[in-house]
Amino acid sequence: MYRLSQLDIFGSCEAWDNYVQEHEASNVFQLTAWGRAVCKSMGHDPYYLYVTKDESVVGILPLIHVKSALFGNSLVSVAFAVGGGPLFDEPEVLELLDEEAKKIADKIGVSAMEYRQIERSHQDWPVKAETYSTFRKELSADNEENMLAIPRKQRAMVRKGIKFGLRYEIDETVDRLYHLYATSVRNLGTPVFPKALFRALKEEYGDDCENLIVCTQEGDPISAVMSFYYKDEVIPYYGGGGLSARQYAANDYMYWSVMEHAVSARGTKLFDFGRSKNGTGAFSFKKNWGFEPTPLEYEYYLRDGDEIPEVNPLNPKYQLMIKTWRKLPLPIANFIGPFISKSLG
Repeated sequence: MYRLSQLDIFGSCEAWDNYVQEHEASNVFQLTAWGRAVCKSMGHDPYYLYVTKDESVVGILPLIHVKSALFGNSLVSVAFAVGGGPLFDEPEVLELLDEEAKKIADKIGVSAMEYRQIERSHQDWPVKAETYSTFRKELSADNEENMLAIPRKQRAMVRKGIKFGLRYEIDETVDRLYHLYATSVRNLGTPVFPKALFRALKEEYGDDCENLIVCTQEGDPISAVMSFYYKDEVIPYYGGGGLSARQYAANDYMYWSVMEHAVSARGTKLFDFGRSKNGTGAFSFKKNWGFEPTPLEYEYYLRDGDEIPEVNPLNPKYQLMIKTWRKLPLPIANFIGPFISKSLG
């Protein structure tokens, strides 16, 4: 007999997290650590549903409610992440999770419920499969082989950073990372997430959340990235660079350093370059590393008359906002940004 329940993610979560860790299709964002970090730092409501059979977890669905007058009202699995969606042992379990999730979606009046996953779980739900792609690649245990596997032109950029004498440091705090990340997203025209989110992620994931800082020979930090370790993979996630990063090929050196460090220090076997919007510079940058894109199939439960939300910088209605944001002084962008970004989901 199946039993459906809602988890208090600030209580005992061992059974949920063990199920996620053991499931072959799971990702780092389905752990309760992600939900706690997001909800603590930005005040959103979590709806973490799970099904048990004979007291064992047989399915989970992590959902976070994000409501905004500007960006809409959604229930997302999982908000502020590129992955998520349900995990389940049997189709009957997915049906139970779906039905309860739909009840919640209708009760709180969201316009859309989104499952973020690589492969769709339903053939009859609307799907958005042409916006984002993900990039994943196996790593060798030999970093010289990993270097040679990078296409020639991109490898030259990595070696350029090495010739400049760049080095990296692992930082236990988020201060240097956050400054460089905030500078980068302002330049891209995107509101920055609150610093509290970065602190919460480091607190929740501990050693499995790592901040790598690239410095010049003089010790000046010029690029940085927060990465997550999960099972046998590394996922560089929040990254950015200062104005001199391009001059030094610092971002190229940074991602190589993540790869090199992950193999040598953690025995990592898979590099997850994360998602990028199709047709963008970030998409081309990752292809230049020799990674092949895999389309992400995000599924939606829509209430009557509602459409799939398009909350991304490619949406024409956000272009004026992006152009204006790029011109803001950094202190003002950093002050205003978190009030806006917490609603992006």
